[in-house]
Amino acid sequence: MNNRKIIKGYKTLISSKFNVDTSVDKFKDGLIYTLYSDESNSLKVGFAENDKVLEKKLSSEAFILLDMKKGKMKDLCLLIITLEELGINNSDNFYFKYSGSLMKHLSTLGWPVGSSLYKQRKIKKELVCS
Repeated sequence: MNNRKIIKGYKTLISSKFNVDTSVDKFKDGLIYTLYSDESNSLKVGFAENDKVLEKKLSSEAFILLDMKKGKMKDLCLLIITLEELGINNSDNFYFKYSGSLMKHLSTLGWPVGSSLYKQRKIKKELVCS
């Protein structure tokens, strides 16, 4: 008979420095969006309760709306945590330095990025019969 040892261990949780406005319900429906600044070559991802709030943000900042879709604040929280785990850090207020790899990650994670700055590759496979 084999003598096997059972090793008991406890998983540790890694705390995140992600701060969210607690006045916003994480499960409330709204809009998730991506903005781009040509001046600073940066992206901003975010959540807005409705399109009026998003329009106000657009008018107050020099950003171009790349894309938006319905989503929840929870989606933004998960995105930021996932990007941090991938080694992509954001500055204050969810600003990111634009890069092709960042756009690829955002697209893969289902975040709205539009088609003006990121063209998703289409892979075609052909079966050849001999």
